[in-house]
Amino acid sequence: MGRAYQNRKESMAKTSDMKAKVYSKYGREIYVCAKAGGVDPDGNLSLRSLIDRAKKDQVPTHVIDKAIEKAKGGGGEDFSPALYEGFGPGGCMVLVECLTDNPNRTFGDVRQCFTKTKSKLGTPGTVKHLFDHLAIFVFKGDDEEAALDALMEADVDVTDIENEDGMISIFAPNTEYGKAKQALMDAFDDIEFEIDEIQYLAQNTAPINADDVEKFEQLLLLLNDNDDVQNVYHSVEV
Repeated sequence: MGRAYQNRKESMAKTSDMKAKVYSKYGREIYVCAKAGGVDPDGNLSLRSLIDRAKKDQVPTHVIDKAIEKAKGGGGEDFSPALYEGFGPGGCMVLVECLTDNPNRTFGDVRQCFTKTKSKLGTPGTVKHLFDHLAIFVFKGDDEEAALDALMEADVDVTDIENEDGMISIFAPNTEYGKAKQALMDAFDDIEFEIDEIQYLAQNTAPINADDVEKFEQLLLLLNDNDDVQNVYHSVEV
């Protein structure tokens, strides 16, 4: 697969306004994750990894704690996931992952981002089948055989495993996330994940024409500026 996965760190904020947007998106995702799977990170591996990612992206502790406390209440906003698909500048494939409390509003906002950049929002199934939905783990190490053995012993369906520049990258179906992470933590003492996420990866990537780069970057900027948008995945070879 090569290093086709996208690290969310590329969305790191550089201004106070951008930081606020990043904090808001993490807060929303932590709230939804805690409400769905429990507020105890020790019993909710997805929540634990999300908190770890938030800390790496310098999200303040009070933002994390506030989202978890909110989830404890049981009420609050009713956010639901939404996935939008389409074609960006140069015909590249784009997936937009959202958490929304108003699907009609979010759909309209996302469609406007596509329209402004001469892109085309498609119907469900337009491009999703050309992406793999994977759990991705990246950590320091050089013994990929030990990692593979641990995963196989835990009956994890490993899609791919790589060992490059002292880093082991493991890809598994998104449904195997919890089982795979637990197996790796049991097999390697004090393991620290550089990447520990569920992502969509394009099965094939390709560069876009230089004339389309500006519009493509504008599309990403507009989408990431929307509070409902959590992640944007694409097939552009960066």
